[in-house]
Amino acid sequence: MATRLVQINMKARDENALGDFWAQALGWAVSSEEPGVINLEPEGFVYPDPVAVCIDLVASPEPKTVKNRVHLDLAATSAAHQAELVARLTELGATPADVGQGDVPWTVMTDPEGNEFCVLDSLYGDTGPIATVVVDCADPRVMARFWGQATDWTLHKETDDHAVLRSATGVGPYLQFLRVPDVKTAWNRVHLDVRPYPGDDLEAEAARLQALGATALDVGVPWAVLADPEGNEFCLLTPA
Repeated sequence: MATRLVQINMKARDENALGDFWAQALGWAVSSEEPGVINLEPEGFVYPDPVAVCIDLVASPEPKTVKNRVHLDLAATSAAHQAELVARLTELGATPADVGQGDVPWTVMTDPEGNEFCVLDSLYGDTGPIATVVVDCADPRVMARFWGQATDWTLHKETDDHAVLRSATGVGPYLQFLRVPDVKTAWNRVHLDVRPYPGDDLEAEAARLQALGATALDVGVPWAVLADPEGNEFCLLTPA
């Protein structure tokens, strides 16, 4: 048994406006799953497929009060493309941001609702528009061990400061756990959604994840909501 990272769930005060920003930023299509939920995925995409990690924007009246512990890194093919992408994102409503990154080759920005993201250079040119899904953490090795066992993703790199996973098929974005000094203080406005394979049992998979170190959360929804070993909430969706 295993799960797959299938989408990023992002809370939004205005899911339609934020969905439009990210659709234009990524060049993806927009659809509405139900009132208050906007789906973003590549044109012609057949869900789920590791070639892309989709985005769900879910309406929420709660304001953003702290730096997100999960963010996206966008890919560029060259330094010139990076500059062009930053300029285009600025026109769409993104804003340059200082989160203490110092002199680095990537550009930190926030979307129209203040969600942090980075625009990289050509380091991850074969991933599609999302290069990396980044999770802040205290111990990258512990997080990589949990998520590597929780999913069918493969460990590519591991140090005391960061660890990197990617789908075993070798396509799509990377999943990076980045060591940071600050601690988690609030419910994550951006979180991971994973899904078991067809034919797997949802309750059995939830039990397996708890045996690996996850904690079950009761939030009154029909799917399973858990937290990883550092308390980051994630959703375990129905098998498909």
